[in-house]
Amino acid sequence: MSEITILGTGAMAMYIGGRLAKAGIEVSLLGTWRDCIQAVNQQGICIVEGDCPSYFPAKAYTDLQQLADTHLALVLVKSWQTARAASQLRDILAGEGLALTLQNGLGNGEILQAALGLERTAAGVTTYGATVLGPGKVKAGGEGVISLQDHPRLLPVSALLKEAGFDVQYTADLTGMVWGKLVVNVAINPLTALLGVRNGKLLESPAVTELMSMAAREAAEVADQLGVPLNFTDPAQTAKRVASATSENLSSMLQDIQRGAPTEIDAVCGAVVRQGAKLAVPTPVNELLWKMIRGKVDLKGNEV
Repeated sequence: MSEITILGTGAMAMYIGGRLAKAGIEVSLLGTWRDCIQAVNQQGICIVEGDCPSYFPAKAYTDLQQLADTHLALVLVKSWQTARAASQLRDILAGEGLALTLQNGLGNGEILQAALGLERTAAGVTTYGATVLGPGKVKAGGEGVISLQDHPRLLPVSALLKEAGFDVQYTADLTGMVWGKLVVNVAINPLTALLGVRNGKLLESPAVTELMSMAAREAAEVADQLGVPLNFTDPAQTAKRVASATSENLSSMLQDIQRGAPTEIDAVCGAVVRQGAKLAVPTPVNELLWKMIRGKVDLKGNEV
């Protein structure tokens, strides 16, 4: 039986892990959410499509020594956990193994490469979505694509993803796709988290829609100044289109806020602001969203 280790216990880790397990692949999860670890070991990973829950067997661990000599790893932790994941993989990833990151935000691949080396690190982007319903339980968020940059060791994990029914494509320009997703994320995720609404609700307010557009344009301008080609010409319209297509989804940042967990804002809006400062590109909306999300996390539990 084919095997894969997934670092993370969030929505995408559960969703991708569940689909791999459904295909008969042996899935092991490494994480810190103990309720999720327990739920997976007791009942498997639960994926809800429509109103129908399905359970797929998997193993989950908090002790990385249980996963020594891992050959294929999928990194799906939050960006603020990447350094820890890199340290864990340094201990358990086989010399000829490969770690593939499909995370949001900037800088994850570089952190993994610094710990594991170029030959053991690959990167990709996914547009699949999922929502956590409880420990070990996720709701599918519709179909998408997993885009991968070619790597000499990528074929086995790519084959497993295809076996699980994922649409896997190869691209020569992963940087453009990473920035394209970032442009959309800065426009949608922080506003849904601040306002406590699903993606589609953002389009019902002209004021909010304008903020979305401004954030997207700022990020696109930073990408342009970096010489990164995006796969769209109108960042504002692209963000609106994605919000409409995913109208019923809860963004990952909103899910983090609801659970009282740290968010990925530093690797999303924060990354745009830092890159913009280096290039003398103004990013006031991204800076405001960055600081407001950080403030919301700091003050969680202090609401009147």
